[in-house]
Amino acid sequence: MFVPKRVFFERDALRYPLGERLYHRFKSSGLPLSYTTGHNRVTGVPGDTPRRAYAEAKATLVVGVKRSLEFQGSRPSADYALPLVTGCPGHCQYCYLQTTLGPRPYIRVYVNVDEILARAGRYIKERLPKETSFEGSCTSDPVPVEPYTGSLASAVRFFAGQEKGRFRFVTKDPQVSGLLGVEHGGHTEARVSLSPRYVEETFEAGVAPTSERVRAARQLWKAGYAVGFLVAPVMVYPGWKEELEDLLRQVAKAAEWAPFLEVVTHRFTARAKRLILARHPGTLLPLEEEGRQYRFGQFGYGKYVYPPKVLEDIRAFLQEETQRILPGSQVRYVV
Repeated sequence: MFVPKRVFFERDALRYPLGERLYHRFKSSGLPLSYTTGHNRVTGVPGDTPRRAYAEAKATLVVGVKRSLEFQGSRPSADYALPLVTGCPGHCQYCYLQTTLGPRPYIRVYVNVDEILARAGRYIKERLPKETSFEGSCTSDPVPVEPYTGSLASAVRFFAGQEKGRFRFVTKDPQVSGLLGVEHGGHTEARVSLSPRYVEETFEAGVAPTSERVRAARQLWKAGYAVGFLVAPVMVYPGWKEELEDLLRQVAKAAEWAPFLEVVTHRFTARAKRLILARHPGTLLPLEEEGRQYRFGQFGYGKYVYPPKVLEDIRAFLQEETQRILPGSQVRYVV
């Protein structure tokens, strides 16, 4: 369970029942509490080097109010992002949040959950008779803070009652017990993020091992959720195919169902590269622009991705191996 070193509160957050509960909970725990004028304006987090400042920010929780209720798109995952949480306590060097959050990698939770869900309901009504889907992990892993907020469970219950609304989230955190007894009505998909062995051992810190994540996926499946796996990031290095095959076999040993797969290949932005090199000096991440293709993404900034030929090799390999090792499973996309 994620335990922050310090907690900041927006004063407006205390006007909401969840904000008040969190304030009393953290105050009684003895954690240092401070106030901030906004969840994007946090000062006083220690750190005399980029590496230490990053680590301290990752141990900082900010409790605030989500004021903008205009949701961003979240393709290819869903129609919209559902903004319940921002940030993640994990220290994965490759994470795209290096770009998205930039100098503010602390974890933010939003206490106006009912307002956020009500806005989702309006999006659903506006798009009728189409079905509308929402991604709960666009800029976060919401599971590590779920024991504090219960926001993810609230979203699952909300979408259970939405005939044309669907919800999905992804996590690396195996502590999913708070979601197992929640009524989901078959309207929520859960994905568990997995990485090949070299990627996990070299570039991930502060997250659970693959074996625990796979067990969590099995728990969610037994609770009736549609469950799949996000395989990310896929990198090209000596032995990458063998390691992906091993990963699929780990899934096959635990899965009594045919899980869907979604695959994201390694990519980086110029901004992320600068931040990663400062925060993780000596990193072994493949951050050379040579051999990559520059492409603009949906949020307006460019990124360095594998060229089409390499991407097609990854796609063909995974589709073939998935059908061989996990018969009936579908690779939904490889990007």
